[in-house]
Amino acid sequence: MTEEQLKNKSVFRYNVAFYYQSTIIYFVAFALYLIIRGQFVEGYYTVITKDPIIYFFGIIVIISVVALIYNIYRNRYIEFNNEGVAFGDRFKSKVIRKDQIAEIKISKKANARFPGLKLVRLKLKNRIRPVIIRLSDYENDDELIKRFSQLKDLINKS
Repeated sequence: MTEEQLKNKSVFRYNVAFYYQSTIIYFVAFALYLIIRGQFVEGYYTVITKDPIIYFFGIIVIISVVALIYNIYRNRYIEFNNEGVAFGDRFKSKVIRKDQIAEIKISKKANARFPGLKLVRLKLKNRIRPVIIRLSDYENDDELIKRFSQLKDLINKS
């Protein structure tokens, strides 16, 4: 990465689309079950509240909504800047400088068991275990791959 490219900050936000989709699907399933399981008695619609499946669906919908709100509030991101790579959220940010990175491994192709799941492994000089990033968890993952490739080339030249 040239210094001019690094001056242009690149921020990649955490993708919460999965949480939106799962919340909607769970809520629709819950509503359909309520409609199907309910009874029409003398012109009135009543829901059977003694059914444990209704409570189970309700708990799943509540957990899904809480997870969605938590991830929206947390607001995670990856930022490329002049120092290196910053992993952050609303509360804190951890910067990994370019000189701390020993090696960057980018998976060439998707894993056979999990198609579309590409990973980046950052091997740090002062840490035994690598930092593993799932690129599909962030918005604009194609551009994110390019940024990590540019950073890898820059580190290999050093």
